[in-house]
Amino acid sequence: MSFPDRKQEEVRKMLDTATVPIPPDLGTRAAFRGGRLRRRRHALRTVLWTLAFLAAVAFAAWAVAVEPWIAPPATTPPLEGW
Repeated sequence: MSFPDRKQEEVRKMLDTATVPIPPDLGTRAAFRGGRLRRRRHALRTVLWTLAFLAAVAFAAWAVAVEPWIAPPATTPPLEGW
């Protein structure tokens, strides 16, 4: 038996075997599970965007309060008596 013939025989065997009965409520269960996963992902995405927004607001408030872009005052003593 050549390679393509073997594959054709395997496909024929799979098609000739009896099929497993599908539960009648399979579509309902799949739709319920898909909806639950969609709601869970939406909630997770909402929480992550809220945390990112709060982190940006906290960083902006810190930056306004501390002003890290301004150089600290010089700590060297002034030169007197030159």
